[in-house]
This record gives sequence, C-alpha cells and structure tokens, in this order.
Amino acid sequence: MTRTEQKERTRRTLLATARRLFAARGYAGVGLAELVQESGVTKGALYHHFTGKTDLFRAVLEEVQREVAGRVAEAAEAEDDPWAQLKAGCAAFVAAGADAEVQRIMLIDGPAVLGWNDWRAIDEATSVRHLTDALTALVADGTLPAQPVAPLARLLSGAMNEAALWLAQSAPADLADTQAALSRLLDALRASPAPPAW
Repeated sequence: MTRTEQKERTRRTLLATARRLFAARGYAGVGLAELVQESGVTKGALYHHFTGKTDLFRAVLEEVQREVAGRVAEAAEAEDDPWAQLKAGCAAFVAAGADAEVQRIMLIDGPAVLGWNDWRAIDEATSVRHLTDALTALVADGTLPAQPVAPLARLLSGAMNEAALWLAQSAPADLADTQAALSRLLDALRASPAPPAW
C-alpha cells in the first residue's frame, strides 16, 4: 500500500468511526481520545487530517448531506415528469431525514455544533440548491405560478427539516402520513389550469 493510500485509508477510518459514534451518542457525547482509540490511530494522525473534533464532525456532516442529496436525486431521476421528480425528491428527503443517524448528525447536531450560518451554507450547497433548481424549472415551464423561488425553496426546506425532526419522536407509521401531507402541500402550490375558452 502506498503512503497516499494509507493516508486515505486512515481518513476513511476516522470518518467511519466518528460517524458511528456521533450518530449513536451525539457530538457532545464523544471525546477526542475515544475517537482516536476506536479508530486505532494516533492523535497525530487525526490532526494530520482534521484540525480537531469539530472539523472531523464537519466532514461527517458533509458526507451525510451528500448521501441524502444522492438519495433525493436518485428518487427524482426515477420519474420522467418534472413535477413528479420534485414530489419524489421531496418524499425521499423526508424519508432520509426520518433515519435516526441523519437526524442526529444533519438536523440536530449540525446547526448546534457548527452554528446556524455554517450549517446553512452546507445545506444551501446540497439540499436547497437542488430544490431551488427544481422549483426554478417548474416556475419557468408554468407548472408553478410565477414567483420568487428563493423564499419558496427555504419555506419548503424548513418544512421538510421540521417534519424529519418530528418523525424522530413519532411512530414509524407517521412517515407515510407525513409524505402524504407533503404531497398535498406541494399540489396546492401548482398553478391552476387556465379555464377553457368558450
């Protein structure tokens, strides 16, 4: 194994261990010494890759965000119609957010550990950007009424994040009800068809 491969392996090990521990006990419940011991690396190796525990958490959060964005994109791409793509992507986001690991890392500890502004910047680069792109296309093709997209994207993003946090405290059956409510909410945003000309 080359030195570069060894460095990448160490980094991946640190990320995997940190993700497991942060998901299980939260950021505050995991110490740096434990992260190093569980990873089987030295503290120097950790500091070679990350500036500290917060930087390691940021890398874990970014990884989780990318995975959720991937699930959303995969669900959307399975549909042919742009409107169906939006709805499928939103449903996939809520389903991903119902996962305890995603909730803990992305929705609970993310803003608490990194601060609202840094967390929002990461969210903007993944989830909100994809949502904004989809909404922009739907406004352009007349599926949604002409309107500024930025506030709509943030309202929908906030609603889905809140729904995912609520699902953490509710019964598993509530996921289907939440997705159905989201579907109705999205359908209510659609432009009314023009009345027939007489």
